[in-house]
Amino acid sequence: MTNKTPNGLIGLVELPQLKLSDPDGNDFYSLRKWEPIVSKQILLSSLEAGGFKTRFINLRDGDYEENYGRIAWKGIELTKNYVGVEIESVDPESCEVWCITINFTLYREIAMMVLKHLASKGKPVVVGGSDPFADPQLYLRNGASVVVKDKSGAANWHLFNYLLGKGSKEALTGVVLADGTQYPNSKKPLHPEEWPLPSLDVAKQCLGTQYWMDPFPEHLKPIGSIFPDIGCDRKCDFCQTPTYGTGYRRMSPQRVLEWLDIQRQAGAKSVVSVSDQFLGRVIFPDGRQEVLEIMKGLREMGLTVLWPNGLELRKMTLGRGRNYESTDLTPDEELIDALYHWDGQKGTLAGGLPAERPVFGREAYAKLLPWQQHKRIVKTIVQAGIPMIVYHMIIGLPDDDDESMLRLEEALWEIYDEVKAINPSMVFQVSPFVISPILGTAQGEIIRKSGLLRFDDPAIFAGFWTASVDTKHLSYEQVSDWQFRLAGVGDSKNLQVPQRFRTLPDEAKNADKTAVSV
Repeated sequence: MTNKTPNGLIGLVELPQLKLSDPDGNDFYSLRKWEPIVSKQILLSSLEAGGFKTRFINLRDGDYEENYGRIAWKGIELTKNYVGVEIESVDPESCEVWCITINFTLYREIAMMVLKHLASKGKPVVVGGSDPFADPQLYLRNGASVVVKDKSGAANWHLFNYLLGKGSKEALTGVVLADGTQYPNSKKPLHPEEWPLPSLDVAKQCLGTQYWMDPFPEHLKPIGSIFPDIGCDRKCDFCQTPTYGTGYRRMSPQRVLEWLDIQRQAGAKSVVSVSDQFLGRVIFPDGRQEVLEIMKGLREMGLTVLWPNGLELRKMTLGRGRNYESTDLTPDEELIDALYHWDGQKGTLAGGLPAERPVFGREAYAKLLPWQQHKRIVKTIVQAGIPMIVYHMIIGLPDDDDESMLRLEEALWEIYDEVKAINPSMVFQVSPFVISPILGTAQGEIIRKSGLLRFDDPAIFAGFWTASVDTKHLSYEQVSDWQFRLAGVGDSKNLQVPQRFRTLPDEAKNADKTAVSV
């Protein structure tokens, strides 16, 4: 990649993948280099609409592998490699401005390697995403020219005009410069309705052929993506989204369908919707009807949808997610059927269910339902026909102990058995993520102050599959053992889960699932 380029070219770089392996070769993070490109589709579309020349470099798209570190964890040595395209193969002088995005702290070390290489010849490097949002100085100290703090996209055009010598500093908003100068966010964040639609060329570049299950159904490839809203109406202490300052903003049904139609025209047979709170719209008077309209339009296009981040279960009730004692928690069957119907060929193929802590710890999350109502919603979802569910949970909370984990395990087998009684062919996988001190969140700050954090390596503490925090009663090693064991509940081999969890030790596979009654 050494071609010189015309003046004004902006290089947008997708980071290589992380491969974290144990001595037996088990990988903690399944390599997914063919997943659809989400955030770059939005940014590429924005810059092209602003008249900028762009070049997209996907460093995931390759088989080169390079080691960049090792760390001892649970008495074993883990190897850290990046996989994809060799970083050094990118000519740092081939673009006038570079841009990289880091939404997961897990990728921080790889991002630093890319950042330092791109900045090595003096070209400015713009860094955005959730990790630099939380700690911009870390990236500025390592070579970034600018860190973008505005998550809505309102900062982009003025920033790149300035870096290309076509605009003034006075016009900047929502960024931090290398000299420490901070420009506050625009008083009017860019609304998702205003995000420029992607061209067919951009949409085609960002299609994928892989997501979650392996193999992905051939008739549903390629896979497009959409981000139909930004922000969240909730303020969960483990999540960074409420700190973005955008509020909850959603595309209109017409705009969502325009994005989807471009994905369809680009060749997509299915789409991944990755917003944090798609159902946030139901809190507005016409929001429920908006959901029905979007789902109807999606199906009329012949597209299939996946909900990897999950949809809030409480917002699928007649009470629309409200948290009053009088709130009606009856399942909204029409809404649920629209969201999860599958006819055998198209509809909703898979979805995450953000159960977090369905029992014993539920009090920590305002959005969660009581256990019986929770099960009723889940069973209604299953009755809609969805063939694959990933049941997301969080373990390693400060008060977690062996007894609460045993009871949680029994509850998981209970809901698994009830789901299978409705649809024996459904794939129901439990994904028990360990608590992580995400920077910029209330939970992250509490964990760091508690003295329970045992690792400061981002490949460990930011990895949902590598426990790094003790509880008041369990060591991080014991929390990890519980994660392995709970990952064995349900159909753990049917979806593309980390390799480590497809080779569960016999004692986890054969554990007594009725040790303690709920």
